[in-house]
Amino acid sequence: ESLRRLSIAMLMDSTTATAELGWTVYPWEEVSGYDEHMNTIRTYQVCNVFDSNQNNWVRTKYIRRRGAQRIHVEMKFSVRDCSSIPNVPGSCKETFNLYYYESDSDTATRTSPAWMENPWIKVDTIAADESFSQVDLGGRVMKINTEVRSFGPVSKNGFYLAFQDYGGCMSLIAVRVFYRKCPRIITNGALFQETLSGAESTSLVAARGVCIPNAEEVDVPIKLYCNGDGEWMVPIGRCMCKAGNEAVENGTVCRACPSGFFKPTQGDESCMQCPINSRTTSEGAINCICRNGYYRTDSDPLQMPCTTVPSAPQTVISSVNETSVMLEWMPPRDSGGREDVVYNIICKSCGGGRGGCTRCGDNVQFLPRQLGLTKSRVYISDLLAHTQYTFEVQAVNGVSDQSPYSPQYASVNITTNQAAPSTVSIMHQVSRTVDSITLSWSQPDQPNGVILDYELQYYEKDQSEYNSTTIRSQTNTAVIRGLKSGSIYVFQVRARTVAGFGRYSGKLYFQTMTEEEYNTSIQEKLPLIIGSAAAGLVFLIALVVIIIVCNRRGFDRGDSEYTDKLQHYTSGHMSPGMKIYIDPFTYEDPNEAVREFAKEIDISCVKIEQVIGAGEFGEVCSGNLKLPGKREMFVAIKTLKSGYTEKQRRDFLSEASIMGQFDHPNVIHLEGVVTKSSPVMIITEFMENGSLDTFLRQNDGQFTVIQLVGMLRGIASGMKYLADMNYVHRDLAARNILVNSNLVCKVSDFGLSRFLEDDTSDPTYTSALGGKIPIRWTAPEAIQYRKFTSASDVWSYGIVMWEVMSYGERPYWDMTNQDVINAIEQDYRLPPPMDCPNALHQLMLDCWQKDRNNRPKFSQIVNNLDKMIRNPNTLKAMTPLSSGVHLPLLDRSIPDFSTFSTVDEWLDAIKMGQYKENFANSDFSTFDVVSQMTMDDILRIGVTLAGHQKKILNSVQMMRAQMNQIQSVEV
Repeated sequence: ESLRRLSIAMLMDSTTATAELGWTVYPWEEVSGYDEHMNTIRTYQVCNVFDSNQNNWVRTKYIRRRGAQRIHVEMKFSVRDCSSIPNVPGSCKETFNLYYYESDSDTATRTSPAWMENPWIKVDTIAADESFSQVDLGGRVMKINTEVRSFGPVSKNGFYLAFQDYGGCMSLIAVRVFYRKCPRIITNGALFQETLSGAESTSLVAARGVCIPNAEEVDVPIKLYCNGDGEWMVPIGRCMCKAGNEAVENGTVCRACPSGFFKPTQGDESCMQCPINSRTTSEGAINCICRNGYYRTDSDPLQMPCTTVPSAPQTVISSVNETSVMLEWMPPRDSGGREDVVYNIICKSCGGGRGGCTRCGDNVQFLPRQLGLTKSRVYISDLLAHTQYTFEVQAVNGVSDQSPYSPQYASVNITTNQAAPSTVSIMHQVSRTVDSITLSWSQPDQPNGVILDYELQYYEKDQSEYNSTTIRSQTNTAVIRGLKSGSIYVFQVRARTVAGFGRYSGKLYFQTMTEEEYNTSIQEKLPLIIGSAAAGLVFLIALVVIIIVCNRRGFDRGDSEYTDKLQHYTSGHMSPGMKIYIDPFTYEDPNEAVREFAKEIDISCVKIEQVIGAGEFGEVCSGNLKLPGKREMFVAIKTLKSGYTEKQRRDFLSEASIMGQFDHPNVIHLEGVVTKSSPVMIITEFMENGSLDTFLRQNDGQFTVIQLVGMLRGIASGMKYLADMNYVHRDLAARNILVNSNLVCKVSDFGLSRFLEDDTSDPTYTSALGGKIPIRWTAPEAIQYRKFTSASDVWSYGIVMWEVMSYGERPYWDMTNQDVINAIEQDYRLPPPMDCPNALHQLMLDCWQKDRNNRPKFSQIVNNLDKMIRNPNTLKAMTPLSSGVHLPLLDRSIPDFSTFSTVDEWLDAIKMGQYKENFANSDFSTFDVVSQMTMDDILRIGVTLAGHQKKILNSVQMMRAQMNQIQSVEV
């Protein structure tokens, strides 16, 4: 009732008058009367029933409308029953009429407006629900009728009301004139001001809300609608309390969080108490500040208590073995309140000199690593013999880098024993003949004592290592004789001290001269011999120089040193000018591979603009590269995060060493590297549209089949180039293809293909036989036997084709990796994506041949796609359901029809329930009949939307395949 009162604004109320109302009558009579509660009020009466042609009017005073568009009139009146009046004429009435007249000012007189329907506007004829008789009047029984009428729209400043009696006996007891409004209200976090109802009873008047203090919009616009009864309805949008404020008083007030409480985000949540070891500095806090000595990382949730640094590790135990040591320790007593404690090892060499202890060099090896150890043990090797070392074991956690103090540590002192020498790192050829090779090598970096002699081991490349020959040398030079002409030999050398032999060096390959090479060499020397005959000593010196120069000219380090770097040897099998991929991990010094294959760029030429992602080793940015004499270009920049280990730096730059060997329009291009400044960077061309899988999902259905085939052709062309270079990618997938603004696709991500053995949390890369591989993209032989070849890359390319034609859908949908392996083993293959041409799906199936020798080469794939592009008609035939060994894997997104008992249930499951009657009326009421439907049938039963047609047809095809499978199993 209180709300009802708030929604009414009174314009006139005759019951509140304390004196005469003073209305204009023609010829009603104003008298004192009584209301239903027997209170004295002013009323108007008329009862001229015995006179014919009655036309009795009473007019109110001028009523200002005060902005209202629709006016409501409540009338209380009594009417005498005509039948109770003796000798009443037939003109007696028990009704009266209500009129109104609009005016911008109070201009009415006793005669104007005229007492007639025009210019008055009739609202309604009012009839009594109950009338009274003379008996009732004598019995003091009062029967009062109440009626409400409304009219509108009104547009002038005010109006008059008139009541016309045309032959009745009645009393107008009370008149109230009002309009309706929606009251001022706070709801949904917004304030809505008082709003007048509309001109019609069905009108909805929109009102814009304003967020209450300390609230902000969530959805805009914020609206409520005021209906004709003065009620708010149809809320749209809302406001929520800002961060640092909570809703109180039934959501009408956003109050700042009190001291000691905080709220980090906008919303309806209440303020939270500050976690342990934190506080607020004022009201309305959005987070709590850590107390002195306590910290929080960027990734810690704000509800998490602030933590501190750990105490030092406990009880460090060392076990020395010659020049190696195993360190083990107990965790710190206090982890600082965190669970991410790791350990760093600081190595100091204390040789006894006056300089004290110094940091160990890079030659010392730590296993598994020096920094960020998760377990409380480390194996340290390649120390110097007979040397005192101090090892500090630091305990650090996620907030240690925020502390101004150095990490807590425990230390241990050890002294190494006598040890064998380290590995010989450098060996090179001095000279060679048809039956001998002269070699020289460097002394080990760590002799660990006096070198007694060297042992050289060698054997023919085509022979087993067990058939090797060894010779001893007192110096670091040896002449190996008795070799076969034109043959390749494998050489290794190791040093010996009183502690024994060190490890053999890496294998190096050197070749003796052929007879033809030897004769050519002698002919080149002969003129010099004759010209120097008069000076014997000079002749001998010159001859030695000429031999060395000639040998080095034909077989310098870059061309004659056969190492594991080369994937094959120079022979008639190579095309002229064809480059062969060299694995940078075969270089003893990985930095040498970087220098050889990647151009060094000065840091001043690079300008980073923004971070666009995160890579395995650090951030991925976009920016500009301005090389001297060249135009500025937009590039992508991979950076190596700070605090890296030497292994991380080597692994990071290896991708540049790989990428720098490639030059093809469909392979990502390396611009160069920054290794002499910080941060270390790899700079490549910028691909505006990012990864292919994300790009396709964002543009689902936006390309023609020819455009998609063009993308596939580019990828195949890039892979053909890589295969020709004997490079195996191992991780070919749409996520590793980049797309530029011209829709050119380029093969990328050459780092991960080398590091598939590394531990990674990415679920795409799943353990199989001790390594991490992308199961859904990998050929069966690569999963089972680690046989990675260009043929396994072809299998992966078939999956990429499926990704492209399905616009980035996940291969094998939600199946587990084990389900995928089992399905492939049972000769199941992915079905064609929707609208996939038959020729493309058949090419996918060819790529997925179980026998890798039956799969097409990338050159054949390129030729096949070229034919399709030249003859687009081959792409018009849609893929039929396959059978036999290439039976497509059923689409897990479409329900198995056998789980439903009726066609109606099946239609509901595929969200096509609106066509139940269409199916029933056309006698498609059993699964046997439905499974034979064609597109013509679907059109005939009244499915007109293209999307619905495709969904039903796809589901029918899957039903047919499922039924065929069931029948084949039964047979």
